[in-house]
Amino acid sequence: MSSRRSVLGGVLGGIGAMAAGAVMTPAARAASATGHGGKVAPRPVAPVNQESAAKFGPEYKTLPAAVAGVDIEPLIGVASAGDLTARRQRMIDYIWKGAGQPKTLPAVESGVSAPDFASLTGVRRIDLLTVPLRYQVSAKVYDLVPRRAWNRRLALYHNGHGEPFDTMLRVVQALLDRGYRVMVYAMPFHHWNQQQIADPADPSKLLPGPSHRELPPWESAQFSTLTFFLEPLTVTLNHALATYRPASVEMIGLSGGGWTTTVYSALDPRITRSYPVAGSLPFFLRPASPKPSPTIGDFEQTRAALPGFYTGPSDDFLDMYVLASIGPGRGQLQILNRFDECCFNGVGHRAYQAPVRDRVALLAGGRPEQGRWDLLEDATHDDHTISPHALSVILWDLDTTNVTT
Repeated sequence: MSSRRSVLGGVLGGIGAMAAGAVMTPAARAASATGHGGKVAPRPVAPVNQESAAKFGPEYKTLPAAVAGVDIEPLIGVASAGDLTARRQRMIDYIWKGAGQPKTLPAVESGVSAPDFASLTGVRRIDLLTVPLRYQVSAKVYDLVPRRAWNRRLALYHNGHGEPFDTMLRVVQALLDRGYRVMVYAMPFHHWNQQQIADPADPSKLLPGPSHRELPPWESAQFSTLTFFLEPLTVTLNHALATYRPASVEMIGLSGGGWTTTVYSALDPRITRSYPVAGSLPFFLRPASPKPSPTIGDFEQTRAALPGFYTGPSDDFLDMYVLASIGPGRGQLQILNRFDECCFNGVGHRAYQAPVRDRVALLAGGRPEQGRWDLLEDATHDDHTISPHALSVILWDLDTTNVTT
């Protein structure tokens, strides 16, 4: 009987076909963040913030009891190229009920005024992309064109459940300064997507915009409320690839936007590099986060709410980390804040960091250009944010996987 490792080691031949829909090929990527003498600059590092650490007890420094005796490897269900394809298709089939990802395009209004982005500099133009959804709901996405020469890379930034705009603006500004075109997303029924929704029992009646925990009445065998979260990404990415054709597509998200980044980069290989921040933990670790206790996640993030989406003997989030990382030029860096005031804190993630990284390396045939995954534990602060240190690591990672034209 062949070993699990031998099965994993034999998948490289199928990886290229699986990722044929990706934006880039290996030849399109080259290391470019060089210092003196042409050497690649090292990844930024930072010490633990001792002032923050002093505020927290030992549960923020030691592995939780929930990981004792847990064998991580069997919880990662993706073990072959066939598993990659089947797992991704299962996600797509659930979300769009067998119809496949939509091929539609958004309505585009060019050169709009967007007060939420008034403080940004280096913006040539802002376009408003509107994506019609079900139940008289629509999603608005802002497409920011940089004033400086475009580097042919598109970055998607996804905000979370009502997070203040300071983190969003800081990250978007850094991307614009590097010549990225940036699409900015808000969660359904939050920020510029606050709106009414049709009553599922009487479509002629409009109801106040629901919280995400109030979405179950709209979930059915014929319709998934996950389309409210994920379809805007598909449709606006269709627009980008049909019009200005970026050479790569990167995705960054905070909190609920980190969850969205995790899920969407898993199901759509057109996402090249992804950086979910404070967005998820595998299900077996959810009760182990020290604050709040437990970290369960919102409606869209739970098995209890969506048992048809989160299924199987493996851990769905571990599988998603792998799905987001495999393919030519693809990769993911998960970022978790050790002392996060909100979500997915502590150090329980250390239990799965090496197994997920190694599984991706095996599936990629040991070739980083065919896929890579890693995790950054950020202990430089105690906020629910993308810290300056985390942003410096994201930018370093993007710079060292630059695109040649």
